[in-house]
Amino acid sequence: MNPVRPEFVPDPSLSREQMEALQHDIAEAAVFADDLDFDPTDVRIGRHAGQQTLTDDESPVIVGVDQAFLDDRAVSAIVALRDGEVIEEVTAVEPVEIPYIPGLLSFREGNAILAAFERLSVTPDLAVVDGSGRIHFREAGLATHIGVTLDLPAVGVAKNLLCGTPARSIPDRMLEGERIVIEADSEVTAPDGTVVGYAFQSRQYDSGSTSINPLYVSPGHRISAETAVDVVERCCGGYKLPEPTRLADRLADEAKAELA
Repeated sequence: MNPVRPEFVPDPSLSREQMEALQHDIAEAAVFADDLDFDPTDVRIGRHAGQQTLTDDESPVIVGVDQAFLDDRAVSAIVALRDGEVIEEVTAVEPVEIPYIPGLLSFREGNAILAAFERLSVTPDLAVVDGSGRIHFREAGLATHIGVTLDLPAVGVAKNLLCGTPARSIPDRMLEGERIVIEADSEVTAPDGTVVGYAFQSRQYDSGSTSINPLYVSPGHRISAETAVDVVERCCGGYKLPEPTRLADRLADEAKAELA
């Protein structure tokens, strides 16, 4: 799978000001509404795996995208699933040319991800990316940058809240399945109050004082915030992370170990 918008391919040689300007352009090109070639309720991963209502050819292909790092290299891993079954795994290794800078993650990791997509033989219907989408200062997190560049529906799933404000206080212990809207605030270019994503409790311990923190789900491209969290919920199967990114995380670690 190759870039549809090559002008948005991450260029780590740009200045910070140029990177931020490019992100504004990416956000303008992004579609934060449903423009999918499949019915989201047909996603059958995690708890919904095994619900056979479609033929294999009709079932959507969901890919998980995650990264690992070894010295000055980024190891990108993509795992493709259909009906909860792994149908392809690919990895790619690219040099890391800039340090981690909050809000500019895609310029550090994006080229390794795009290199992995080039190796993918199946055509994905949706990418679930370990990183933010619209929950981003300029509405152009890693999932948005990759999604717009490939013109691929994408969802960002982050472990921490980069920016934005919860519509109500996030409790110390959210209930499994609970959702709390994340709204744009003064740090985000979207108008104040815009729904940019959700805090989503994918899994929680049944009892006890120990609590699992929520995930922060946001649309990357060609999907709404509401549908993004619906799909992520359908992808979770007893673990905190959705199955596509959980498997991609494991594959990235395996590839990193082989390199080491």
